[in-house]
Amino acid sequence: MSPRSTRLTLAAGSAVALAALLGTAACSGGSGSSGGGTAAGFNAAATGVVHPSTAKGGTLRFTAAQDFDSLDPQRGYYGFMWDFARYYTRQLITYDTKPGNASLRLVPDLATSLAQVTDGGRTYTYHLRSGATWEDGSPVTAQDVKYGIERTWAQDVITGGPIWLMQNLDDGQKYPGPYKDPSSDKLGLKSIDTPDSQTVVFHLAKPNGDFEQMLALPEGSPVKRSKDTGAKYGLRPFSDGPYKFLTYQPNKTLVLVRNDRWHKSSDPIRPALPDRIEVTYGSNADDLDSKMLGGDADLDLNQTGLQQAARVKVLRDPRLKASTDDPTTGYIRYVSLVPAIKPLDNIHCRRAVIYAADHKALQTARGGPVAGGDIGTNMLPDGVKGADVKYDPFGQTSNGGAPDLARARSELQQCGKPNGFSTTIAVRNNKPAEVASAVALQASLKAVGINTQIDQYDGAQTPNIIGVPNVVHKKGYGLIIMGWGPDFYTGQGFLQPLVDGRFILPNGNNNYSEINDPTINGEFDQAIATTDADKAGQLYSDINHRVMEDAYYLPIVYDKALLWRSDRLTNAYIATSYSGKYDFVSLGVAGAK
Repeated sequence: MSPRSTRLTLAAGSAVALAALLGTAACSGGSGSSGGGTAAGFNAAATGVVHPSTAKGGTLRFTAAQDFDSLDPQRGYYGFMWDFARYYTRQLITYDTKPGNASLRLVPDLATSLAQVTDGGRTYTYHLRSGATWEDGSPVTAQDVKYGIERTWAQDVITGGPIWLMQNLDDGQKYPGPYKDPSSDKLGLKSIDTPDSQTVVFHLAKPNGDFEQMLALPEGSPVKRSKDTGAKYGLRPFSDGPYKFLTYQPNKTLVLVRNDRWHKSSDPIRPALPDRIEVTYGSNADDLDSKMLGGDADLDLNQTGLQQAARVKVLRDPRLKASTDDPTTGYIRYVSLVPAIKPLDNIHCRRAVIYAADHKALQTARGGPVAGGDIGTNMLPDGVKGADVKYDPFGQTSNGGAPDLARARSELQQCGKPNGFSTTIAVRNNKPAEVASAVALQASLKAVGINTQIDQYDGAQTPNIIGVPNVVHKKGYGLIIMGWGPDFYTGQGFLQPLVDGRFILPNGNNNYSEINDPTINGEFDQAIATTDADKAGQLYSDINHRVMEDAYYLPIVYDKALLWRSDRLTNAYIATSYSGKYDFVSLGVAGAK
């Protein structure tokens, strides 16, 4: 699973009862529960801006059950960290501050424009805006941009973050990172040129049409070399954004205050409305929900959705429900079918599993249509070019998601297993909704003679268990329940790690089906090399169709999370670019002057 999100889920024993409530809860609007304004209604922020305002002042209050993996822009990988990081980091380009899929548009941030692309898609040139400054008043330079990105190469120090830029800018020189760089200015990476303080030129090893998507991640943030503290940088990053760190006590509190050296004239993205931003941590997620519903916090930093008790309370009360949104997160919850485990090496046995599955029961196990998500039909989420959520090759949404037992039995006949077969379902023991999904799948498959045992493994050891093909083979894991979300919304950012055979790894593997189809691999190369988004989208669509028709995946749901927003919030909207989270950087608080 991509580390970008940590999803808190339903207790398995309560999933069915709560899902029934979620499916029948009223959707009327009304006033919210906490003071300071009038809520715009259920799911209003999913399609528009709730309480638009330009008023500045006040304190924006986050609550969180989980701290950041790191606040270092080159190390952070949680989705909520990427959202939050725009308060104190800037990139050459970033995502537009618009609701929904409009947020996927790339716009200039530190740069004056999107890239000038030359050399057949291998060279990207940017010019910096004037007036961008660090919190000490010094200018942000092209060299700062280069140095920040170079830090990614120091994998012995800067651990845990994405490496998209390193993969695309590595020219074979085996650059050791700035901490071991023998050059006096510690800017020895040859694939990034800085001919002057305002110009940055990137030289890619080969064309990649998603390169600007990668630059928009916090990984592309500048870092001022004299303020770099290496592995400790995440405890107190140096800001070139509208806010700077006042205090940070991990797992206790974080306070940001205005950076008085930031100039709005140099920043077209950030309105910088609150005077102060506070994060308070707690270990009990139910208590944190109560704090939000009671008006003592404005929203959840982790953006994982309300817990079971709060969901029940909110969805029974239209007044409370009006202060919630139910966005699609970009994640797909799925079952990977593993051909290395017989008889799933036979396509008809794999298809039998998909037809025999009760897709409504699997949706219910995830929490129902509101807290769980819509029934999944294929492996490209909405927002990715080439996606078509109506593409349903196995009729998973037909008849309300009921299994097609006749088709399942026919496929079993064709694979030479008319009486069924046995296999093992692997599932993480710390994900109750996944365990509930395994139980639901086990029950539905039994109806056609496919008998399964469920092996719950330590979720903390995921990369070392299902991420190791040899372990999967040894344990006979024919079915693996998992989930995945995009680093960025293209077929490369979502689908490639799951289905490109060159991404099969001996450890930390995510291509659990071990798909290694030369046609698929070649189509990825074509899609990545082109700068024509429509052409790339068609190729990703073709890959998705091939993967689904060969029955390597059983999509469960297009994941959703029921989110709370205080009535104090202004400019609240859901951004697809941040995996269905509120766009933190645009938020203000009511009552500000």
